[in-house]
This record gives sequence, structure tokens and C-alpha cells, in this order.
Amino acid sequence: MRNPELNVAQRLWLACLWQAARLFAMMPYWFKYYVVENLLYVLLCHVVRYRVQVVRRNLRNSFPEKDERELETIRRRFYRTLAEIFVDTINMAHMSEEKARTVLTVKGLDAHRAAVHGRDWIALSAHYGCWEYSSYWGLYERSQMLVAVYHPLRSVVMEELYQRLRNSDCAMTVPMKDCLRFYLRNRERGVDGKNLVMGLIADQNPPKRPDSHWFRFLNQDTIFFDGGEKLALRCGLPVYFVRMRRVRRGRYEMSFEQIYDGEEQVPAYEITERYVRRLEAMIREQPELWMWSHRRWKHKRPNVSR
Repeated sequence: MRNPELNVAQRLWLACLWQAARLFAMMPYWFKYYVVENLLYVLLCHVVRYRVQVVRRNLRNSFPEKDERELETIRRRFYRTLAEIFVDTINMAHMSEEKARTVLTVKGLDAHRAAVHGRDWIALSAHYGCWEYSSYWGLYERSQMLVAVYHPLRSVVMEELYQRLRNSDCAMTVPMKDCLRFYLRNRERGVDGKNLVMGLIADQNPPKRPDSHWFRFLNQDTIFFDGGEKLALRCGLPVYFVRMRRVRRGRYEMSFEQIYDGEEQVPAYEITERYVRRLEAMIREQPELWMWSHRRWKHKRPNVSR
């Protein structure tokens, strides 16, 4: 469907980008992941040095127990991850079901499928590895529609491009500001008769509020989006932590760990706290897979000396 917000020049640019993405996605695996990815790594890490000071500062503050050599190893591996994520994302422009099942497998599939079949639930994810591949969950459970909650991009052309990459018969996107309203409107009938999986990337840097709750995360005071917790408590939805494991270049294994059953009486921020603890443990296992280039700690906790 043509986006009415795009003018002629923007539609032409979008068409060029989309066709280029599809052509790239159809190229051989070895070319995408051992030629293009390697070139991107050199460009990002050694030429452009993309946000190198941000990456170094975040790593140093998060892992004070590691020496400079260890931190530099993680930094270089992170830039390889960043290059690979770029390739992974564009690879989605031409993704058959067979191919999608190759790039993403699900550990404990039968048990999780049985646990969530016939009900709505919340998937709390993070900017870890190729998080975009999580949208292929619907290929494994046809009765469910993944609703990816996201922040719209400023560029209308790039926004439309990402919509094409992310949306499919088993996944759709909803802006964060419309998340609750969308779920309340559709929870009775679902979407296309499918149950809803509300997918939220909860490790982004939210706006600081006077009542913001602070968590101790990677050796730093940090605030998190709590929209997933609020939706779960209001609507009685179970919450699962999405664990991603990189198998090899462009290949991931996803698994789910329940952190709230939809009924338990919990204190405020307990669900988010459980998410934070699991996210931190996952990052410590493979730190290079997290998005260290984000300015994650722009906000400082008030009345705390540093």
C-alpha cells in the first residue's frame, strides 16, 4: 500500500532502496556475511570509528572489573556484531518461510507453544543480537500475531522501509504511544483471528520523569521502560523474557523464560526488575551482542554523588 505521506521523490527513493535491499538479500550467504560484513566491520571500527567514545565509556562503566585489553576485545567484537546486524536486517527484504526458519530457531519450542497457545502474552526483548528476527515467532505458532511495539523514525522514507522489512502475515508494528489503546481495542477478537503477542524492546532509554524508578544495571543507576509491566498488570497477561543466542553469522536461537504468569500478586516494578536481572545476565554471557553504541545512560539519578 502506498504511503500518502510520501511525495514523488520520496517514493522513488524508497523504491530504489527496497529493490537494492531485495537484490542484496538474494546474494549468496558467503558474500553477505564474509565479504560485505567484513568490509562494514572495518569501516565502522577502524575508519568511521562509529561512536567509539560512547562505546568505550559504556563498557568501562559497565565492567570496572575488566582491564583495558578485555574491554578492547569486547569493543571490536561489538563492531562486528553491529556490521552483522546491518546485514541481517537487510537480509529480511527477501525472506521465505524456509529461510526464516533457518536464520531463527526456537529452543524449547513445544513446551512454550503449549504454554501460550490460545492466549495473549507479552514478550520483553532487548537490543541484543539481531532482535529483528524475533518477528519470525509467528511462523512457529500460526495462531499468534506478533505486535512489535516501536518508536517511529523521523525519516518517512526509512520509516516506510522498516515497515516493509518488519511487517508480514505473522508480524505487525504499532507505535509505542498507541500500544495500550491498540491492545484494548483488539484483545477480544485479536488480529486476523490470531492471539496477540505484544513484543516490547524494554532496554531503551526512556524519558526521565520525577517518579522514574531506578534499577541497578551493569554497575550503573538506570531507568527502563515499564510499559510492559503496566500492560501485564492491567490486562492480566503473562510476560516472557526473550533470550537470544548467536549460533553463527546470521543465525540465532531464541528461547523464552516466563517472568510473570499474569496472576501473581507482585509489588510495583517487580516484573521489570526480573527482566533487568535476566537481561544483565545475558549481556554478561556475551557482552559483544548488546548495543553499546546507544547513549543509554544520559540520565543521571538525582541526589546521588558520582
